[in-house]
Amino acid sequence: QVHPVEAGGGLVQPGGSLTLSCSASGFFLAAYAVGWYRQVPGQEPDKVACLSSSSPDTDTFYADSVKGRSTISRDNAKNTVYLQMNSLKSEDTGVYLCAVYSGSSCTWALPQDWGQGTQVTVSS
Repeated sequence: QVHPVEAGGGLVQPGGSLTLSCSASGFFLAAYAVGWYRQVPGQEPDKVACLSSSSPDTDTFYADSVKGRSTISRDNAKNTVYLQMNSLKSEDTGVYLCAVYSGSSCTWALPQDWGQGTQVTVSS
C-alpha cells in the first residue's frame, strides 16, 4: 500500500501563492496518475487537479475553480508531485489531499491511496 505524504500548506493572505508537494517513499510515483483534492468539513473531497503519467500533455485535469490559477507538475527525480496555486481566494481554504491513482490515467483510473492532507487557509 502506498502512503502519500503532503506538505506545503499554511496560512496565506488572499492573492497569495502556495506550492503543495506530494511524495511517497519507496513507491515509484512516476508510473501513476496523481491527483489533488480539497476537502472542507462535512463534505466529500473535491477533485482540484490530476496529472497523468502516460499522457501528461493531454490527460490533465483542473477544476474550473482553479483553472488558470494552478499548475500540477511532477519531478520524477524527486519522486514528488506539486500543486502550485496562485491568486488564492478564501474559497480555496480546505484540507488538500494527495491521491495516487490505480493506473497511469486521470480519465480511466481511480484514486486509490490517499494521504493525510495538508491544511490551506486563505484569510486576511
